[in-house]
Amino acid sequence: MVGRGQRMNNGNLMTPSPSDIKNPQPLAGQTALVTGSSSGIGRAIALAFAAAGADVHLHTRRNTAGMVEVRKLIAATGAGGRHFTFDLADPKACEQLVTEVGPLDILVNNAGVDVLTGEAANWSFDEKLAALWQVDVRATIDLSRAIGEQMRERGHGVILNMGWDQADVGMEGDSGEMFATVKGAVMAFTKSLAKSLAPTVRVNCLAPGWIRTKWSGGGSDYWDRRARGEALVGRWGTAEDVAAAAVYLASPAASFITGHVLPINGGFAGSYRE
Repeated sequence: MVGRGQRMNNGNLMTPSPSDIKNPQPLAGQTALVTGSSSGIGRAIALAFAAAGADVHLHTRRNTAGMVEVRKLIAATGAGGRHFTFDLADPKACEQLVTEVGPLDILVNNAGVDVLTGEAANWSFDEKLAALWQVDVRATIDLSRAIGEQMRERGHGVILNMGWDQADVGMEGDSGEMFATVKGAVMAFTKSLAKSLAPTVRVNCLAPGWIRTKWSGGGSDYWDRRARGEALVGRWGTAEDVAAAAVYLASPAASFITGHVLPINGGFAGSYRE
C-alpha cells in the first residue's frame, strides 16, 4: 500500500524531495483535463499547467473560439492535448467526456455556470440555483467519482475542485446564498472524496476570493472597495493567482496534502461594511 507521504509515478513508489519544489516543470509527463478552460480562471490554469510541462485537455460548453485560442497558446509551449465541447449540465455528456478523454493524471473541475452576466443575470433565483447545482455541483461529483476511480485503479492521480472562500462564513444577498450553498457542497464533497480515494489519489479544493473576472463587480466602486477591503493584501486577485495555487497542489511538492480547501483570497479580513 502507498503511504500517505508518498506518491506513485508510472507504478514506482516515490517520496517528495526539495527538488520537487524548485522544478520549473513540476508537471512534466502528466496529462490533465481542465473543464471550463476557454476563459477566465480555467484558461489561466490550463496555460499554467502547460508551462509546468503537462499535456492539457481543454473543455468548453460553447466558447469554441476561446478554446481554440487557448489551444494555440498551449501548442506554442510544446505541450499536447485535445479539446472537447460538452454541456456538463447533461449527465450523459459527463459520461461521454469521461469515455473520450482517456487516462488522466490530473482533473480540474473548474466548469461553472455564469449567472452574474449575460442573459442568465435576469433569471429567477430558482433558475440560477438549479443551473449552478447541475454544473458546479453535480458535474463535479460525476466527473470526480468516475475519473477518480480510474485514477485509483491506476495507482495515482490528483483532483482539484473549485469552491469559494466565503462559502463557510456566508455572504448576504441572493448571490451569496446561492454560491455559499453550491460551493459549500463542493467543498464538503472534496473532503469526503479525499477519504474515499486515499491514499493513492489526492483530492483538494481551490477556494478563490475576489478574483478579477468577466464580472468583477460590474465596474462598481462599491464592489471594488469591498474586494480590496476584504483582502488583507488590499487588492483583487487574478486568475493567475489561482492558477499558481493549482500548479502547486497538482505537483509532487504537494504530495502530502489532500482533503483540504485552500482559500486564495489575499487573506480574508472579515465582512465588509460601509
